[in-house]
Amino acid sequence: MKVVHLSTDDYSGGASRAAYRLHQSFAESAVTSTMRVLEHQTANTQIKAGRAPRTLEQKIKSRLERIWWEHKNRHWATDNPILHSFGQISAGIVDEINRSDAEIVNLHWIAKLLSIEDIGKLSKPIVWTVHDMWAFCGGEHVAPDHAQSRFRQGYLADNRPQGESGPDLNRFAWEAKRLAWAQQKFAIVTPSRWMATCVAQSVLFREATVRVIPNPLDTELVWTPIDRQSARSRLGLNKNKAYVLFGSAGGMTQLKGEDLLRAAMPGVVAALGDEVELLIFGQYAPAGYDTAAWPCRVNWLGPVRDDRVMACIYSAADVMVVPSRQDNLPNTAVEAHACGTPVVAFKVGGLPDIIEHQKTGWLAAPFDTDDLGRGIQWILSDRQRWQVLSKHARDNAVAKYSPSVIVPQYIDYYQTVLGR
Repeated sequence: MKVVHLSTDDYSGGASRAAYRLHQSFAESAVTSTMRVLEHQTANTQIKAGRAPRTLEQKIKSRLERIWWEHKNRHWATDNPILHSFGQISAGIVDEINRSDAEIVNLHWIAKLLSIEDIGKLSKPIVWTVHDMWAFCGGEHVAPDHAQSRFRQGYLADNRPQGESGPDLNRFAWEAKRLAWAQQKFAIVTPSRWMATCVAQSVLFREATVRVIPNPLDTELVWTPIDRQSARSRLGLNKNKAYVLFGSAGGMTQLKGEDLLRAAMPGVVAALGDEVELLIFGQYAPAGYDTAAWPCRVNWLGPVRDDRVMACIYSAADVMVVPSRQDNLPNTAVEAHACGTPVVAFKVGGLPDIIEHQKTGWLAAPFDTDDLGRGIQWILSDRQRWQVLSKHARDNAVAKYSPSVIVPQYIDYYQTVLGR
């Protein structure tokens, strides 16, 4: 069986890393897996990248279309700060994919690689691994999840949310998808049960088949526990501190709940004292950073682009906190568990798929920062309990996310799609 994975890139974000890891996981299976990206960021020389060659006429036409689009929609505004993609940009690879010998096209996060119309023109069976909500929304990559959500009701003229103004670009994108994809039969993979529910209840994909298959993780060679003191020594950290780990997501701090963790930490520090410190990876200290912004010392680790360094960071921490307001199956929580680090999070999205309350971590009541703080304290306050949690977290990750567990699930689904 031959499969081609389509992704905008192969490393820059959680979705692209998940796609790349899935591609790698097929290496020792009966599936011949290739990967086609717009931007190539790993050292893997087997991945094909770049736009399709274009004539001068095509380049001029594309440039004029983009100028017209930007002019026409310059007054659009929204208070949803998460990325929007309206599906008009294409890398021109549809003919290449349709002529290839791939039997299955596995889509991932494809903004700027495929346009809405491109997806409608794919002639091979499609499996779409949905890493965010764009596939069944308008232009939003993350949309509100409630009964009145537009993806559940349809993007109508009278249900536009407050906070948007100007042309209704989300509605335009949704209508374009509805028309362009009318003849496509999508088979959907969601990494979490929560996302599967959203897909099944969406107007666009309510007729599609949906299967929940988590993202794979190499739990043998990369994501394994490292002796805590050795990890701290490598990172130059104090061997006697209690370290709380958090991943900062740059422009997504509201979605990822940095403010919620900030509200929870004073109670933790009051209970446990100055032995508690924060580790924050993903960025350096912001310009003009006020040390009083957090109630304890913060160790800014900066962007981390090496998985083995990241495994060392997880192993050095006592607890990983993922205080997201909405999340699919965050890599950080799965990676932390694979390294034997308990995780504290709110009981939202796909996080209950990862964390077993008081067995591998703590699931707090949604957005109750006192409960989030209690979970952090509960894990840090008893070293013997921590050892049990750590073992369960590691065992759970190996049992649920190892490639040997995930690859057969994908192969079975691919075979079902081809049989259909």
